[in-house]
Amino acid sequence: MAKKKGKQHQGHAAAPAASAGAGQQAEAGSPPKMKRKAYEREMRVLHGELVAMQEWVKASGAKICIVFEGRDTAGKGGTIKRITERVSPRVFRVIALPAPTEREKSQMYIQRYVPHLPAAGEVVIFDRSWYNRAGVERVMGFCTPEETERFLELLPGVEKAMADNGILLLKYWLEVSPGEQTRRLKSRINDPRKIWKLSGMDLKSYRRWYDYSRARDAMFAATDTAWGPWYIAHTDDKRRGRLNIIHHLLSQVPYKPLDHRDITLPRRQRAGGYVEPDLPLRYIPEPF
Repeated sequence: MAKKKGKQHQGHAAAPAASAGAGQQAEAGSPPKMKRKAYEREMRVLHGELVAMQEWVKASGAKICIVFEGRDTAGKGGTIKRITERVSPRVFRVIALPAPTEREKSQMYIQRYVPHLPAAGEVVIFDRSWYNRAGVERVMGFCTPEETERFLELLPGVEKAMADNGILLLKYWLEVSPGEQTRRLKSRINDPRKIWKLSGMDLKSYRRWYDYSRARDAMFAATDTAWGPWYIAHTDDKRRGRLNIIHHLLSQVPYKPLDHRDITLPRRQRAGGYVEPDLPLRYIPEPF
């Protein structure tokens, strides 16, 4: 798959316009679910490009910050896992902060996120971020309406300061349709591999689809900027969604493909009289 460089986002209008009816668009006229074989073939190519991007980030000292927000079950964790599974954790860092401590609650709201912002040669991915204040905290009453409004008023300036410091900020909103969200939540109930993903907060949030829609729209209107654009991805088909997000991410970073290196393994040393010792070692059982 040829990778094309996309143009940088230019202003406020695009993301909010794309979000109109976002929850319903993915249900109508969607292509068939992507087959695994085709998905893995495309993902292999994108993984190679992510490695090339990583090497460029290290060499250039670039600072990249990627924010993932979206509906419950929209696939943020799975997308992040596919982005990071073939790259170095020394370059790609994933930040998923727990609930704030009492001390952190007394700080300036964004303060606990600032230490995690990227330094030179790093890509930092936030699995949910400071935008909690505009989403779950607003909807579930963990902050006052005045606190949310003040946050939305000040945040573009904070993100402008990040951009002025050389941070490339990319913000992704993952959107899933109501029907697909219901299906995914039900699938977690009886699956021991997924039950940990189903929290009491998820169940409370499920009832408030349109409250979250209003919060999302207000967030887009206030914080979609030229230096901190929002990009929306429909993820009813998780495979297509992941590929589209990674492809778009790559298009926003001005990296260059890796030069091919002709590598030959050196000859291994001779045994020089080495013999395996007779030690009482403990080998694991081999039931498979």
